[in-house]
Amino acid sequence: MADTQEILQEVVIKFAGDSGDGMQLTGSQFTNNTALLGIDLATFPDFPAEIRAPIGTLPGVSGYQLRFSSDLIFTPGDECDVLVAMNAAALKVNVKALKKGGKIIVNVDGFDSKNLRLANYPDGVNPLEDNSLDNYEVIRMDVTKMTREALKDFTMGTKEKDRAKNMFVLGFLYWMYNRDMANTIDFLRDKFGKKPDILESNIKVLQAGYNYADTTETFTSRYTVSKAKMRSGTYRSIMGNQALSYGLIAASQKSGLPIFLGSYPITPASDILHDLSRYKSFGVKTFQAEDEIAAITATIGASYGGSIGVTTTSGPGMALKAEAMGLAVMLEIPLVICDIQRGGPSTGLPTKTEQSDLLQAYYGRNGECPMPVIASATPSDCFEVAFEAVRIAIQHMTPVILLSDGYIANGAEPWRFPKSEDLPAIEVKFKKELGENEEKFQPYLRDEKLVRPWVVPGTPGLEHRIGGLEKQNITGNISYDPENHQLMVKIRQEKIDKIAQYVPKQKLDSGPEKGKVLVIGWGSTYGAIKSACLELQQQGLEVSHTHLRYIRPFPENLGDIIKNFDQVLIPEINNGQLIKIIRDVYLVDAKPLNKIMGIPITKGEVIEKVMEMIAGK
Repeated sequence: MADTQEILQEVVIKFAGDSGDGMQLTGSQFTNNTALLGIDLATFPDFPAEIRAPIGTLPGVSGYQLRFSSDLIFTPGDECDVLVAMNAAALKVNVKALKKGGKIIVNVDGFDSKNLRLANYPDGVNPLEDNSLDNYEVIRMDVTKMTREALKDFTMGTKEKDRAKNMFVLGFLYWMYNRDMANTIDFLRDKFGKKPDILESNIKVLQAGYNYADTTETFTSRYTVSKAKMRSGTYRSIMGNQALSYGLIAASQKSGLPIFLGSYPITPASDILHDLSRYKSFGVKTFQAEDEIAAITATIGASYGGSIGVTTTSGPGMALKAEAMGLAVMLEIPLVICDIQRGGPSTGLPTKTEQSDLLQAYYGRNGECPMPVIASATPSDCFEVAFEAVRIAIQHMTPVILLSDGYIANGAEPWRFPKSEDLPAIEVKFKKELGENEEKFQPYLRDEKLVRPWVVPGTPGLEHRIGGLEKQNITGNISYDPENHQLMVKIRQEKIDKIAQYVPKQKLDSGPEKGKVLVIGWGSTYGAIKSACLELQQQGLEVSHTHLRYIRPFPENLGDIIKNFDQVLIPEINNGQLIKIIRDVYLVDAKPLNKIMGIPITKGEVIEKVMEMIAGK
């Protein structure tokens, strides 16, 4: 049958269903297919908090949002053009984020009386029948029935057949958006090559969904989004935790030091442990400890022995690691602590995103315990930030906290990855012998950066002892002298402050050097702020954006940038954390934009707040 072809600039699709419906797999396969075409994309996976939430309920809805465009984009979109709803709960949770006139693809089998009841619809109410969806284009399919029909010749149980429902929807969307199915078929062969029944059933249902869209007269339009005009080079789709793992490996290669990762699994950081465990051939050692404390203390031991010590966690694990972080500060030893933030406090919202731990990273240890804090802004940025965290840790002999969050960790975007020769070497200086004027090794004798020497244990003539008790200046002997304690506290703080001299100056991401409003961001608010500021600048407004990678210490020129603007706005996915530090350090009356819902700030919310500030409200 003939069909019409329509060229679209961009599309936002939200896949939603039960956690067992395979929405994450469906979304990631459509994402990979999109990336192979050179189309720019951004994703937002949204997981239920429980491993196996009750089927059909609102808390059990799993979602995956994908925005793809022929233009460069920086967010997964404020609103959706298409919503795939596998059941009533998925529709109820997500329909409010669908544009008026948008498409809803529904599996009608998920709207029976049981599913409607589980989704808390009143008795007798069915959104597919009460005209509540009249403002949308509703595409009804009995996905369950057609999946079973496609597999009628397979000797599988009904439950096993129903697991392939997501492939039917994926095949349907591949037809709708003019895509080839080859990459997903290759993926299925790799994943289920040793399970022929599962492999063939998934391929059969994928093709059935495609053929259904192609042969039914209900659908006559197909859509195409053109390749994005991106900087030339080789790209791949990358998720934040993946990029962070690769950044650590690259830093290992460029420093010549092996990586030791000591970790205890915790959402959303666990994938870093999984990823790094695959790279033993690069000298990576991974240790899944019995708890968070064992993980970091083993890592400190590895750093003491001359490795790049890395530990990964989230907010609750950071709390448990705090005492050992203080030990690493007292030892003045390289260490990288990766905190992939989530909603808190306590167990909080373990699968939802939040910039929840900045103040914990900044202040959350006993005593005067300063540590550098740096933050990644996007999934691909995690590579550079991980590389930089290792450099700072080694060259300044200090533990470093690297902040990411669930939105960055699980989100994906195209990454123009660097070649090895394009990455700078990380200089490592182990002290191997006494200097000309040294009669005895002095573990806390410092250089111009106030950095003490790094000695591999067992180096002849450089035997020494370090520990958690206060050190005497230069000698490292245990000291209870009041004046010495104050001196050492001041020296440790000054050493961290001096790092500002060895990091890049802060730059504006966009906008004029002087103006009405400066929007300061950090972490995963980057895309929303960038998109909002670019739109406001196109309207002729004096609005600029700067995004912080280095949060402790701040770049030396940040204060000068702030002085050039009448007002400062700081959007954060928390109740106001960076703003407290900025107000304290720069004495500026910055204004907050806070969102604490487990979901990202949107471009529209930033625009609305900036417009209010300009209007003087």
